[in-house]
Amino acid sequence: MSSPIALLLGFSFTLFFKSPLVKYGNKVIQYLLKIAIVGLGFGMLVVETIEAGKSSLLLVFLAIALTLALGYVLGRLFKMDRHLSHLITSGTAICGGSAIATMSAIINAKGQTISIALGIVFLLNSLALLIFPSLGNLLNLTQNQFGMWSAVANNDTSSALGAALTYGDESLEIATTVKLSRTLWIIPLAILTMIFFKTKGGKLTIPYFILLFVGAIALNSFGIVPTEISNTTVLIAKRLLLLALFLVGTTLSIKNIKSIGFKPIAFGALSWLFIAAFSLTYILFRF
Repeated sequence: MSSPIALLLGFSFTLFFKSPLVKYGNKVIQYLLKIAIVGLGFGMLVVETIEAGKSSLLLVFLAIALTLALGYVLGRLFKMDRHLSHLITSGTAICGGSAIATMSAIINAKGQTISIALGIVFLLNSLALLIFPSLGNLLNLTQNQFGMWSAVANNDTSSALGAALTYGDESLEIATTVKLSRTLWIIPLAILTMIFFKTKGGKLTIPYFILLFVGAIALNSFGIVPTEISNTTVLIAKRLLLLALFLVGTTLSIKNIKSIGFKPIAFGALSWLFIAAFSLTYILFRF
């Protein structure tokens, strides 16, 4: 099963049945993604991973910095709620739901504000998952180029890895590395958010699962884990990623999409289109 099919099946499920994971859906998705990412580490090597991280460092930094700046300007132009615009911008610039959850805890955002921000990010990333592989083929992107683009242009980890999985195994490895290096930028953004919003006692969540991912790469690189076990682990991780995408599809509904409103969707769409266009242009000229 391809990633877009898994997503569409999840969305179709909600049209006919009530999702059994309404309350815990997002938590289950996050756990599945973390387990899948650690599992994918058993199919990667230290040297290749470091090289991918180094080559994408400037791109990731520029994409995050420019998206944050654009989000601030658009927020003023659209006269958006300060908390909502910051959550959408943070999710777009770094890593979707994880960034939104972290920043919302720091600025003490209201539940409705968090829900709207998450809804917009998941909606746009679902669209990206469906169209990115076709665009990659149309532009004749290499596995390396597409993996890097998917990791930088897609906000949420599920969509970034899902699109890369559809494009190819090498693309998936690149996307996983670059996406996780991008995730680490949550920490400096969280500190800046505390300063900007002048919050005290904000909660800072550090993505510790990245250490497990690095450990899995090390075990595979030094041949500590037998090849058969590593290959099986990677296969299971890919299946868990598809399951996570199915569950992402169940979180989408026509009713929820309609309730978001035009202004927040337009704000999120412009930010997302910018980071997608900027990163693609950079990759085409530099890689």
